[in-house]
Amino acid sequence: MAQFGGPNDFYSSGPSADASYNFDMPEFGQELNFQTFDNTQPSVPPNYDNYAQPPAQGLGGFYDPTAYSDTSYGQDKSAKQGGGGAAGTDFDDEPPLLEELGINPNHIFQKTLAVLNPLRGTEQQILQDTDMAGPLVFCLTLGGFLLLQGKMTFSYIYGIGVMGCIFFYCLLSLMVTRSQVTFGAVASVLGYCLLPMVVLSGINVLITIQGTLGLIVSGISIFWCAISASKLFATAFSMDHQQLLIAYPCAVLYGGFALITIY
Repeated sequence: MAQFGGPNDFYSSGPSADASYNFDMPEFGQELNFQTFDNTQPSVPPNYDNYAQPPAQGLGGFYDPTAYSDTSYGQDKSAKQGGGGAAGTDFDDEPPLLEELGINPNHIFQKTLAVLNPLRGTEQQILQDTDMAGPLVFCLTLGGFLLLQGKMTFSYIYGIGVMGCIFFYCLLSLMVTRSQVTFGAVASVLGYCLLPMVVLSGINVLITIQGTLGLIVSGISIFWCAISASKLFATAFSMDHQQLLIAYPCAVLYGGFALITIY
C-alpha cells in the first residue's frame, strides 16, 4: 500500500508544488474605513393626526381616497345633495296616477252635471276630451239594472252603442266645418248622455213601468237624453243653430235604449 505523508505532502506534490498559499488571518487591531453620508435634511416626525381619525361625516368604503380630503369631500357631498334635490323636484312634478291613466275626475263631474242640467254651460275643452271612464260605468250600470229584471241585454247595449257612435261620427263629420270631429269625443258624449236611461232602468227595478205610465216616463227620458246630447255636441264642435237638427237622431238612438229598458 502506498504510504501518505503528512498534510503538507498533499500540497507539495504535483506540478504546482512550488506555489505557496497564505492562510494567515488579518490582525484585529487593523482599522476598517467605512464610507459616511452627510444627511443635511432635518428630521421631521411624521404627522399621523390626519390619518388616525376617520372623516366626521360620510359613509365611504374601507378605502376611500377622497375621504380625507376636505375639498373633494365637500364637493362630493354638495353634488349628492344637489342630485337628490333635482330628483325630488322631478318626482313632485309628476302628474297624479289617474291623469296618467287618462281618468280626470273633474272632467267626469263636469260632464255629469252638464247631462243632468242641459241648461248648464260647459267648457268646450272638457267636452272634447276623449274620456271613456264615465260611459263605461253608465253602460255597466244600465246592464246591471236590466240584469236585476231578468234581462240579459249586455250585447244589445254594446251593439246599439257602437253602431250609434259610428253613425254619429259620420254625420257630425259631414255637418261640422269649424273644428275637427274625433270618434272618442263622440262616443264620450253619447255615453254620458245615457245617464237618464240608467235612472229609468233603476226606477223600473223598484216599480214596473208599463202602459201609459211607462210611455210617459220613457218619453221624458228620451227627450232628456236627446236635449243633453245635442247641447253637448253643439258646444263641443261649435255647431251654432244646429242643435235641433242633431237632436232628432239623438232621440232615435236613445229610443232604442228605452225599448230595451221598458220591454
